[in-house]
Amino acid sequence: MSSATTTSPATDRGSAAEIAQFVADLSNTMTSAIGEINDINADTKLLALNARIEAARAGQSGAAFSVVAQEMQGLGAKTSQVANGLANKTRGSIDQLMELIGSSIRGTRLSDLALVNIDLVDRNLYERTCDVRWWATDSSLVDALSNPTTPTLAHASQRMGVILGAYTVYFDLVLCDDRGQIVANGRPDLYRSVGSSAAHSDWYRQARDSHSGDDYGFESAHRSSLVGDQSVLVYSCGVRAGGQSDGKLLGVLGVLFNWEGLAQTIVENVPLAESERQATRCVLCDDDGRVLADSWGKQLDDRLQLPGQQELFAEAKTFKMLDLAGRRTCVSHAQAPGFETYSTGWHSLLLQPVD
Repeated sequence: MSSATTTSPATDRGSAAEIAQFVADLSNTMTSAIGEINDINADTKLLALNARIEAARAGQSGAAFSVVAQEMQGLGAKTSQVANGLANKTRGSIDQLMELIGSSIRGTRLSDLALVNIDLVDRNLYERTCDVRWWATDSSLVDALSNPTTPTLAHASQRMGVILGAYTVYFDLVLCDDRGQIVANGRPDLYRSVGSSAAHSDWYRQARDSHSGDDYGFESAHRSSLVGDQSVLVYSCGVRAGGQSDGKLLGVLGVLFNWEGLAQTIVENVPLAESERQATRCVLCDDDGRVLADSWGKQLDDRLQLPGQQELFAEAKTFKMLDLAGRRTCVSHAQAPGFETYSTGWHSLLLQPVD
């Protein structure tokens, strides 16, 4: 894992702030010093002018002194030129440095927030992989697939309904036979999915082809007809004989997770100042840039195409200044860090204009 993900955000911000303050102090010191040089130079010019006036009054005897006074005036002019040139050059360099430090502070802060977003997702979805593997061993589901009668299927449906009453993050649970036919679901009063086929869905096929009850299937964010075209993630696991992890495959349990309930809540509630919230886009996407969650409401309908996107996605945590639609934009990124044995492998981004 990149060291960027393990460095304390507070330390990063503190160091950058200290450097910014140091540069500001240095700028003030330089400005003050150049001002003092100009003041001394002005006094020198005035003294040289007075000396030339007195030399003129002295006539021939003051001629040599007049030459010295003239040289002093010339030296004063050169000193003034050098001091002004130094002031302009220093001011430009310091302005550039302050802008760079400001960008670094912004980018670090936003990439920290991006990491928090995707870490919340990974931690939450890890629990979903545990849920489906546990519930697939429930005796009511095993009995319904071993002996699919009206009473056993009704009991399986009732049992899944009880689970849904306690786990409100799911739209529904569906039980499929070994051909992919849905034979029972937990909310038949809301979703009439019984009789539908899930045989061609990714989540069903992955669980069907698994070798153990310790494995699980997955299908990424999509709108599912099984729950009225609402946005879901689906996790699945094989239901096996005797509820044993090495038992014969009887069918598949699929759990339809309320994806927007998690993801949109995260991206729409990033802790940003009100002055920057409206202009800042918070996004979760996959490796191909497909937008899975979006504070601007384009989830599942948009795809990110950023300059140098693959290089950006290759970094665990970073930021870049990019020109997007004619605006200089800080694009901060964090890759899914994973939790326990699980990782989505997705990406979290915050895009914020800086001009």
